[in-house]
Amino acid sequence: MMLVLGVIIIVATIYFLLKRYDSRLILLASGVLMAILAGKPMEAFNAFAKSMTEGGLIESVCSVMGFALVMKITECDRHLINLVAKWLSKAQALLIPGATLATFAINIALPSAAGVAAAVGAIFIPLLMSAGVHPATAAAAVKSGTYGSMLSPGLSHNQVVAKLAKMDVMSVIGIHYIADIVSVVIAAISVTVVAFILKEHKGYKSSEAIAQSELVASSEMAVVNVDSVPAMKTNLLYAIVPIIPIVMLILGATGKVPIFKMGVPQAMVIGAIIAIGVTRKNPVEITKSFFDGMGTAYAQIMGIIIAAGVFVSGMKALGLVDAFIAALIKSTGIVKIAAAFGPFALAIIAGSGDGAAIAFNEAVTPHANQFGLEVANMGSMAALGGALGRTMSPITGATIICAGIAGVNPMEVAKRNAPGMILAIIAAMFILLY
Repeated sequence: MMLVLGVIIIVATIYFLLKRYDSRLILLASGVLMAILAGKPMEAFNAFAKSMTEGGLIESVCSVMGFALVMKITECDRHLINLVAKWLSKAQALLIPGATLATFAINIALPSAAGVAAAVGAIFIPLLMSAGVHPATAAAAVKSGTYGSMLSPGLSHNQVVAKLAKMDVMSVIGIHYIADIVSVVIAAISVTVVAFILKEHKGYKSSEAIAQSELVASSEMAVVNVDSVPAMKTNLLYAIVPIIPIVMLILGATGKVPIFKMGVPQAMVIGAIIAIGVTRKNPVEITKSFFDGMGTAYAQIMGIIIAAGVFVSGMKALGLVDAFIAALIKSTGIVKIAAAFGPFALAIIAGSGDGAAIAFNEAVTPHANQFGLEVANMGSMAALGGALGRTMSPITGATIICAGIAGVNPMEVAKRNAPGMILAIIAAMFILLY
């Protein structure tokens, strides 16, 4: 009876998530309700308290988003984007795939899908359109690269998987980086092929300049934001600052430069200090921005992680997790497909890959060894599946932002992204799980 009630609650949870209710509220309410039905209400509240103080997660996620806001205040993010845009404008034939790959690369340093869609899209989409690319294709090219954060050490999913696998975060990234890169190359090629098939790669002529970047400024989803993007002279030093912490972490993790062997928070704080020195902005303003970004990260990102922990605790209290694991053990052939396409499908429908991927990783991934898989590989697949599904979704914030800048229907953007995302998830599944 309890299992039946649990399944009903999970179905209701998915329904309300699809209806775009706040994911934190839905996950918290469902988790507490299941724990109460199981006669173990404190399981949910204890899970809430435990998730609030996940040291490694809080340190990395909050410091990265603090640094991202510093990059916005100092305008270093805009200089980086302008620098990349100038390179792209010199290679007309590579504009469409180049926009996807460049967005992916920039998203590593500015790890927010909606934020990078706003900042990059406001420059790249008009650039592509001025070169004759159809608006929907221009928006799709940028949108297809908005999961580069998979390679960011501060991404919450990388931190979750690292905790589960008892590995450092750079080692986790080392496991899935090939799948990430292969998937974005597939996405870039796919959106280009679709453009050629639809004859949208050239010939488009706009009757007036696209001036819809103000839509971006009003988006509450964007962490890294732009109001409008006038012509500006690129400062190379400013453009380099956003990638400094990433480079330091990579060099330290590989042992190339031992002095850079440090954690994510240390690298982000050093990066912020360098930003003060390079841009000579008011240190008081920079400091305030850094901590404001940390607070936003705790509310928005850690909030989902905490809520997902409560949800999983309720499932465990009702025995749903044990029942699900037992069913998967009897049908091991579908485990790999479930790890990839479960978060992928829900992210497409719900517009967010975070809740689905984190809940899957909290509930199923710790038992990966029972299915003959490694924890890090299964967790990485679920995280990447959620990211790819979100990238394909027509209702996610980043898609709406790109479509708004281009002046097209979000569904038109999603249609052009779909082939690449489907091929990418299949390729990633074979790379990580087979």
